[in-house]
Amino acid sequence: MSSPNHQKWRKTLHDIIYEADTPLGKLFDVVLLILILLSVILVMMESVSSFDAKYHEYLYVGEWVITIFFTVEYIARIITVKQPKKYIFSFYGIIDFLSTIPLYLSLLFAGSSYLLTVRALRLLRVFRILKVTRYIGEANKLKKALNHSRPKILVFLFAVLIMSVIFGTLMYLIEGEESGFKSIPASIYWCIVTLTTVGFGDIAPVTPLGQFIAAIIMIMGYGIIAVPTGIVSAEYSKSDEYVHVNSQQCPNCHASKHRDDAKFCHKCGEELNPEF
Repeated sequence: MSSPNHQKWRKTLHDIIYEADTPLGKLFDVVLLILILLSVILVMMESVSSFDAKYHEYLYVGEWVITIFFTVEYIARIITVKQPKKYIFSFYGIIDFLSTIPLYLSLLFAGSSYLLTVRALRLLRVFRILKVTRYIGEANKLKKALNHSRPKILVFLFAVLIMSVIFGTLMYLIEGEESGFKSIPASIYWCIVTLTTVGFGDIAPVTPLGQFIAAIIMIMGYGIIAVPTGIVSAEYSKSDEYVHVNSQQCPNCHASKHRDDAKFCHKCGEELNPEF
């Protein structure tokens, strides 16, 4: 049986690591964000041969320092929850493990024949950037807006696809194979590229009528880009009406998204801030 002091220590550490509503919790999150981004930058710079050849030792030492910090963080996350398996096998738990273990594996595979394998394993460190999203308060708000916008966006995309098929077929009939519109699928490809204002230039209409239709498609493209943006923006503004939830996580089942006035976990019923 754990002593009250031990339980209080675990509770304090849990609040620092998992919560963002306290000064220490916010400081921990900021430090963690900086190290995550710094680690991703190190991985990117390591892939630049000229830079890696000049500063390889610094990159290697920096990566080890960050990896050790993330190892301590990973262990701390496990020991501060009542059900460690729930964290270990959760999405972020797996991401935390995958982003930490490759550098240690590189110590085991030191032979030259394993160099490429170790390289591939070390690339898993870029998964750390996925951890950034858990510390951005607006991420949940944006996710909710995207979920509510999904039916409207799907209908919109279906309408764009129909337009692409119609205009693509029309351009195939007008321009023909001599202008690069060799088939209806190729013409639909051109229409999608033009409608999205990408315009690779590999296929281009040459007849006056074809150019006129292409101009209409390009103008429509600018309007089409604004439609999904407006849909998501409208849903995003509505999200202010939703019940506000905080970053507090249950020490028992690791559930999050609790109301500000919640005293018990909405999933397992555990007390969120027990007194010791």
